[in-house]
Amino acid sequence: MEEIFRKKAEATRRLVEAAEEAHLQHEENPDLQYEYFNAVLINEVDEDGNSVELGGEFLLEPNDHFNNLSVNLSLSVVQVPTNMYNKDPDIVNGVYWSEALNKVFVDNFKRDPTLIWQYFGSAKGFFRQYPGVKWHPDDHGVIAFDCRNRKWYIQAATSPKDVVILVDVSGSMKGLRLTIARQTVASILDTLGDDDFFNIIAYNQEIHYVEPCLNGTLVQADSTNKDHFKEHLDKLFAKGIGLLGNALTEAFTILNEINQTGRGSSCSQAIMLITDGATEMYDDVFAKYNWPERKVRIFPYLIGRESAFADNLKWMACANKGYFSQISTLADVQENVMRYLHVMSRPKVIDHEHDTVWTEAYVDSAVSINNHDMLLCVPPQKNQGILLGVVGTDIPIQELMKTIPKHKLGIHGYAFAITNNGYILTHPDLRPMGRTDILLWVQIQPDIGIMISNRAEI
Repeated sequence: MEEIFRKKAEATRRLVEAAEEAHLQHEENPDLQYEYFNAVLINEVDEDGNSVELGGEFLLEPNDHFNNLSVNLSLSVVQVPTNMYNKDPDIVNGVYWSEALNKVFVDNFKRDPTLIWQYFGSAKGFFRQYPGVKWHPDDHGVIAFDCRNRKWYIQAATSPKDVVILVDVSGSMKGLRLTIARQTVASILDTLGDDDFFNIIAYNQEIHYVEPCLNGTLVQADSTNKDHFKEHLDKLFAKGIGLLGNALTEAFTILNEINQTGRGSSCSQAIMLITDGATEMYDDVFAKYNWPERKVRIFPYLIGRESAFADNLKWMACANKGYFSQISTLADVQENVMRYLHVMSRPKVIDHEHDTVWTEAYVDSAVSINNHDMLLCVPPQKNQGILLGVVGTDIPIQELMKTIPKHKLGIHGYAFAITNNGYILTHPDLRPMGRTDILLWVQIQPDIGIMISNRAEI
C-alpha cells in the first residue's frame, strides 16, 4: 500500500512542478484569444452542422480501465462552472498556460498504468481533467460542479481549522436578511471537513448557542454534526438588540480554551461574523484577546445592501488578518463565502508548503480515495502568496485491496483499514452507502488492522 501511495504522490508532484513552471513562464494577457476543448461543448454542432465554439471534433473511445467510459488518452478537457463566462480573460489565460499539463498527464499514465483520473482544479474556477471525457448537463442544462467547492480542494488548499460562527439575530435582521444569514452559515459549514472543528453562536442582547448541549466547546465538522446544526438554523428568530462585544468575547474565550487544551485542530483559528452592521470597532476586545499575535482571523459578512457600518467591519477584518465580504442577495452567498479560503491558504503558500493530502473515501462509479497536492506560486516582487489551485488523482479501493495477502491470514482471518478520522476504508462486510464522502460504519471484530494516516504513512 505504501508503494501505491508513493507512486500516486510522485505523479501529483510532477504535475505541481509542471504547472508552476508553466505559470511562471506565462505573461497575463487580458486580450488573449484561445480555443480550448470545453468538456460540455466537445463534439457538439449547431443547426448548420458546424462545430460550436470551444467544441470541435474530439476523438473518444471506450476504455475498460475507465469503467468503459469513452475517453481520449492524448488530451484533457476543461470544465467551466455554468455561472462563469467561458471566455473570461482569467479563465482563458489559465487554460492557456495549463495546457502544459497535457504532456505530464500522458507521461504519468505511461509510467503508472494503474492511474485513473488526473486533474487540476484552478483557483480561478476552471477544472482540467485527464483523460478527456464529455460532460453532460442536468435536465435544466446546468452543471453545478465547481471544483473550488469540493472537499478535496478545500482540504488541500487550507490547514485544519477551529471556527466559531457568530450570527446576528437582533431585530434588524428580520425577513430576507435572516434568510441570507442562514444560507451563509450553511455554506460556511459546507466548506468544513473532518479535520476541522466548529460551533455556532446566535447573539442579540444575549448569547444563544444553536445547539445548547454543546455550549462552550467545538465539535468535529463531520457530516452528522454539520447536518444536525443545519437543522437548528431554522429555529433562529430575529428580535432585540445586537451586543456584538459579548459575542466576540465568548468566541475568543472558546478558541483560547480549545487551543490550550489541544481539543481542536491545533492549527488555524477563525471567527466568522454574520451581521447587518457593527456600530463600534470593538478594538478593546481585540486588544485583550487577539493582539499582538492575531492568531484568530476575523471574517465579517455584511448582510444587506446598506453600507452604513461597512467601514467598521472592514477595519475588523484588516486588523485581524481576515477578509470582508458583503452579501446582498441569496445568489451572492456561495461566491462570497468561498473567498475566505484564499486567505486561509496564504500561510501555506508563502511558506512554500506542498502538502500531500489524502481525502476520505467517496463513492464514484467505483469507490475511491483522492490524493491531492496543493499548487502554489510566490511572485518574487510580492510578499503575498497566490494560490494557483490543486492537482489530484484518484485511487480505487480495489487497487489497495489487491495488496492484502489473504493467503497469509488464514481461512478465518481478514484485513481491514480505518482512516485517521475513524471511517472504515475497507472491510469484508462493508456496504458503501450512496453518499459522496461517508461510508457505512459497521461493527467489526479487530483481527488485523492496517492503519493509514492522512499523510499515507503506514
